[in-house]
Amino acid sequence: MPRVALFIPCYIDQLYPDVATATLELLEHYGCEVHFPPQQTCCGQPMSNTGCVNDARPIAINYFNIFDGYDYIVCPSGSCAAMVRNHYHDIVGDAVPHDRFERIRSTTYELCEFLVDVLKVTEINRPFPFRVGLHQSCHGLRELRLGSCSELVGEKFSKAGQLLKGMQGIELVSLERADECCGFGGTFAVAEEAVSCMMGLDRVADHEKSGTEVLTAGDMSCLMHMYGLIHRQKKPLKVMHVAEILAGRQPN
Repeated sequence: MPRVALFIPCYIDQLYPDVATATLELLEHYGCEVHFPPQQTCCGQPMSNTGCVNDARPIAINYFNIFDGYDYIVCPSGSCAAMVRNHYHDIVGDAVPHDRFERIRSTTYELCEFLVDVLKVTEINRPFPFRVGLHQSCHGLRELRLGSCSELVGEKFSKAGQLLKGMQGIELVSLERADECCGFGGTFAVAEEAVSCMMGLDRVADHEKSGTEVLTAGDMSCLMHMYGLIHRQKKPLKVMHVAEILAGRQPN
């Protein structure tokens, strides 16, 4: 039984705790011994992205202290997992011994990546009879390469798509631009609000045109951005994190 540490992004912890609970349920369902280190904090991405690397450094170093000793660290966010795997080296420097750094960095996984690549989950036999539009977040698609998977029924899906495809009654819709950014980009949404909203509205329009009933993704930050636009315009689209769907939740 693998000992797994659950790494929960700050916005999920504060605003969407059901996503964390769904992640926990999934990991336990597939035989993991799950721990939640209470000392964990933000991954430091907001500070790093705005150039405040010195402020991000103690947070990054703290990550290696908190999550040492586990077989795997699993996060329901491609953005935060990519921060650890691809950017911590430049932030931490020599503050963490190389072998320890590599051991912990290499065992940090995004949730769907962990289910597919480590636990070898091939099918989630739960009902979800809806037309689902899968948003490929930039960090998952471009940094973690979660979209480069084997072909299923003649179409290429991400690791999240592989898992969703096997659910009972589900229909994954085809989008015109499945690789396009939603426009959130963390602090980009603050610095370039108008552009960010236009990009988000483009993604929502693509889902509407494709007949999406439930919009999902592996990053709650992307979904939070698009849900805000959907909610303000009173559109009928439902928004759920992929962990909630895989854990058997239904839209409300």
